[in-house]
Amino acid sequence: MSQVLQEYVNFMGVSSLSPEFKILFVILTIWVLVWKGIALWKAARNGEKYWYVALLVVNTLGILEIAYIFFFSKKKNQV
Repeated sequence: MSQVLQEYVNFMGVSSLSPEFKILFVILTIWVLVWKGIALWKAARNGEKYWYVALLVVNTLGILEIAYIFFFSKKKNQV
Protein backbone atom coordinates (compact mmCIF):
# COMPACT_ATOMS: atom_id res chain seq x y z
CA MET A 1 0.00 0.00 0.00
CA SER A 2 1.41 3.42 -0.86
CA GLN A 3 2.55 5.77 1.88
CA VAL A 4 -0.16 8.36 1.17
CA LEU A 5 -2.88 5.72 1.21
CA GLN A 6 -1.51 4.27 4.43
CA GLU A 7 -1.49 7.71 6.09
CA TYR A 8 -5.09 8.33 4.94
CA VAL A 9 -6.28 5.01 6.34
CA ASN A 10 -4.46 5.66 9.63
CA PHE A 11 -5.96 9.16 9.80
CA MET A 12 -9.48 7.77 9.36
CA GLY A 13 -8.99 5.49 12.38
CA VAL A 14 -9.19 2.16 10.62
CA SER A 15 -5.56 1.13 10.99
CA SER A 16 -6.40 -1.85 13.20
CA LEU A 17 -8.79 -3.39 10.65
CA SER A 18 -8.02 -6.07 8.06
CA PRO A 19 -6.30 -5.09 4.80
CA GLU A 20 -9.37 -6.13 2.80
CA PHE A 21 -11.58 -3.78 4.78
CA LYS A 22 -9.06 -0.96 4.36
CA ILE A 23 -9.12 -1.39 0.59
CA LEU A 24 -12.93 -1.50 0.57
CA PHE A 25 -13.02 1.63 2.72
CA VAL A 26 -10.77 3.53 0.32
CA ILE A 27 -12.73 2.36 -2.74
CA LEU A 28 -16.04 3.42 -1.16
CA THR A 29 -14.57 6.77 -0.18
CA ILE A 30 -13.43 7.43 -3.75
CA TRP A 31 -16.84 6.24 -5.09
CA VAL A 32 -18.72 8.66 -2.83
CA LEU A 33 -16.41 11.60 -3.54
CA VAL A 34 -16.72 11.22 -7.31
CA TRP A 35 -20.53 11.06 -7.32
CA LYS A 36 -20.85 13.80 -4.68
CA GLY A 37 -18.53 16.08 -6.65
CA ILE A 38 -20.46 15.63 -9.89
CA ALA A 39 -23.84 16.11 -8.19
CA LEU A 40 -22.72 19.21 -6.26
CA TRP A 41 -21.27 20.70 -9.43
CA LYS A 42 -24.53 20.13 -11.34
CA ALA A 43 -26.66 21.53 -8.50
CA ALA A 44 -24.48 24.63 -8.28
CA ARG A 45 -24.56 25.15 -12.06
CA ASN A 46 -28.36 24.82 -12.04
CA GLY A 47 -28.75 27.21 -9.11
CA GLU A 48 -30.57 24.60 -7.04
CA LYS A 49 -29.57 25.68 -3.52
CA TYR A 50 -31.76 23.21 -1.62
CA TRP A 51 -30.43 20.27 -3.61
CA TYR A 52 -26.88 21.53 -3.08
CA VAL A 53 -27.32 21.63 0.70
CA ALA A 54 -29.05 18.23 0.78
CA LEU A 55 -26.33 16.63 -1.33
CA LEU A 56 -23.64 18.20 0.82
CA VAL A 57 -25.13 17.08 4.15
CA VAL A 58 -26.75 13.71 3.43
CA ASN A 59 -24.43 10.73 2.91
CA THR A 60 -26.02 7.74 1.17
CA LEU A 61 -22.96 6.12 -0.46
CA GLY A 62 -23.76 7.90 -3.70
CA ILE A 63 -27.40 6.85 -4.05
CA LEU A 64 -28.90 10.33 -3.59
CA GLU A 65 -26.22 11.84 -5.82
CA ILE A 66 -26.87 9.36 -8.63
CA ALA A 67 -30.63 9.91 -8.34
CA TYR A 68 -30.13 13.68 -8.56
CA ILE A 69 -27.80 13.47 -11.55
CA PHE A 70 -29.98 11.15 -13.63
CA PHE A 71 -33.52 11.96 -12.51
CA PHE A 72 -33.83 15.35 -10.82
CA SER A 73 -31.25 17.67 -12.37
CA LYS A 74 -32.14 19.90 -15.26
CA LYS A 75 -30.97 18.74 -18.66
CA LYS A 76 -28.83 21.04 -20.83
CA ASN A 77 -31.61 21.75 -23.33
CA GLN A 78 -34.17 22.55 -20.62
CA VAL A 79 -34.63 26.12 -19.38
